[in-house]
Amino acid sequence: MAMTARDAALKALIACRKSGAWSDGALKQLLSGMDRRDAALASRLCYGVLQNRMLLDFWIAAFAKGKLQPVVQEILRLAVYQLRFTDKIPTAAAVNEAVEQTKRLANPAAARLVNGVLRAMLRSELPMPQDMATRYSHPQALVDLLAAQYGAEKTERLLQSHNEAPQTVLQINTLAANEQQVLESLQMQGVCAQRHPWLEHCVTVNGTGDLEQLDAYQNGWVYAQDAAAKLAVCAAGLKPGMQVLDCCAAPGGKSFAAAIAMNGEGKLFSCDIHPHKLKLIENGASRLHISIITACLQDASQRVEAWEGKMDAVLADVPCSGLGVIRKKPDIRYKDLAQLERLPELQRAILQMQASYVKPGGVLVYSTCTILRRENEAVAERFLADNPDFSAQTVHFPEDSGIPDAAMTTLLPCDHGTDGFFICKFRRNA
Repeated sequence: MAMTARDAALKALIACRKSGAWSDGALKQLLSGMDRRDAALASRLCYGVLQNRMLLDFWIAAFAKGKLQPVVQEILRLAVYQLRFTDKIPTAAAVNEAVEQTKRLANPAAARLVNGVLRAMLRSELPMPQDMATRYSHPQALVDLLAAQYGAEKTERLLQSHNEAPQTVLQINTLAANEQQVLESLQMQGVCAQRHPWLEHCVTVNGTGDLEQLDAYQNGWVYAQDAAAKLAVCAAGLKPGMQVLDCCAAPGGKSFAAAIAMNGEGKLFSCDIHPHKLKLIENGASRLHISIITACLQDASQRVEAWEGKMDAVLADVPCSGLGVIRKKPDIRYKDLAQLERLPELQRAILQMQASYVKPGGVLVYSTCTILRRENEAVAERFLADNPDFSAQTVHFPEDSGIPDAAMTTLLPCDHGTDGFFICKFRRNA
């Protein structure tokens, strides 16, 4: 018997709790081979619960007294999410399935409790918490950190945007297909696809299910990459024939964008510190019919003498707190912030090392998928102060994007509709 969407979502949530798995990885394993609609529903339910977990628990606690078995808590979260946040799932189906899940996967004796809690909720008006942390399901420490930088009003808009479902963004591999071919292929398979409003060679899609099952994906015509990450590559101004280094490349999206910008001509070194991730880069390049990428096992903070002063451009998309992609990876919000405090030290070390590879007149692009100044502007400003042979360069963004041209730019999902992202461009003085 095939796994249902609700069971897949529940198993992913349990994996996140018990083994610390990331939700996207857990879902990918569970959804393999599942019907596209069921896979999309399972993803929505899993991510929806993670996005609203603190709020769901607030409501559950108002109706269920005492400590609940962890699996029962997850089942209730799933059911309450369906009752409160979806409009196409019948109420009876959400309640009945939760009861059946409890009988099959938890404690049969708890089925009556689950039924009672959910039916009591349906008869009542759910209270709304006053604090932003619970209302938007972000730990208070994270809310305080963001509010200290952005103020209460923008922080609330940020938290709200983190709980909105982002569209999937696909970049077109212009080495293999054009926009019309991609749109027609996607639409023939029932995918709602349209041109990106301001980024060329880019489409937004809904209802893809397992992206890897689509013909356009298998033919190497598209790869998934947010507009913000693509802009970081565009900032480098790459040309055919260049020698380029992507120092923290896995799973390879920026390297693929760079190779396409270079029209498949030149040399591109894609590095990562983890051996198993090199295979992701190599497989992706093969699928996209890109031949100029060489995947290298390399710690970005360690020197490679052969590269010194040789690169026309270096892309340094460094390890970061990831707070800019919470809307896609809702688990990130629950990270221990204390573990993130030393990241700027690592980021400065990587940026300093990568700068040594840039030839005179060459470009260094520093980027992160976080929105914290201490990992972004503060690192970039310190680099400029320590390296007088580099100067900041204005990045020109697409005219219709609404993003002002600047040397240092932080994109926010609530303002720009992209991932939260920082882009900074330096040029080594000739």
